[in-house]
Amino acid sequence: MLTLDTPLIVFDWDGTLMDSTGRIVSAMQTTARNLKLPIPSDDEVRAIIGLSLGNCYRQLFPEVDDHDWITEEYRYQYVEGDKTPSPMFEGVEDVLTKLKNDGYYLTVATGKARHGLDRVLNESKLKHFFDTTIASDESNSKPDPAMLHTLMKHFDVKPEETVMVGDTTHDLKMAQNAGTHSVGVTYGAHKVELLKQHAPLAIIDDIRQLIKQK
Repeated sequence: MLTLDTPLIVFDWDGTLMDSTGRIVSAMQTTARNLKLPIPSDDEVRAIIGLSLGNCYRQLFPEVDDHDWITEEYRYQYVEGDKTPSPMFEGVEDVLTKLKNDGYYLTVATGKARHGLDRVLNESKLKHFFDTTIASDESNSKPDPAMLHTLMKHFDVKPEETVMVGDTTHDLKMAQNAGTHSVGVTYGAHKVELLKQHAPLAIIDDIRQLIKQK
């Protein structure tokens, strides 16, 4: 599916490489319950996955101005509430190995903050696959194109030489805003009919389809 005409591949993390959507939903709902905030539905939480935490809170809890106390509780619930690391989707390591061996630049652009991204990169033992990564507290939140602009500048590649792989409309809209290609995955947070609205190059049901020959 991919060719060296698109040498820069940018992966989202949650819901694209790591099977963490359910954990995010549970942690956010428990946070709201413990802080006596309105408890969002599963769909409401899934809708904000991929955004920076600040943007998540503004959508889920618009009545709250100070987000620090929400962040403290959410991070506790996400990290300490269940210490079992979230699994990677089946085939992720094989796909990264093949793409790396084929000479692609592999990167991550995520709604996670840097300390959270570093933690899961180390837990998953996948850090060595990525040439660089960028987190939401180092740039503007998706769907602003800033993260993709930073990565393209770093590798001196053009938008048409870049593909964003993600499970949410925030990922695909960021790609549209940056003028890059995108690939949507159906096994994450957002439904396929929403992904289709943002003109992805392809929509796949399994990460291993990235390396399948036509």
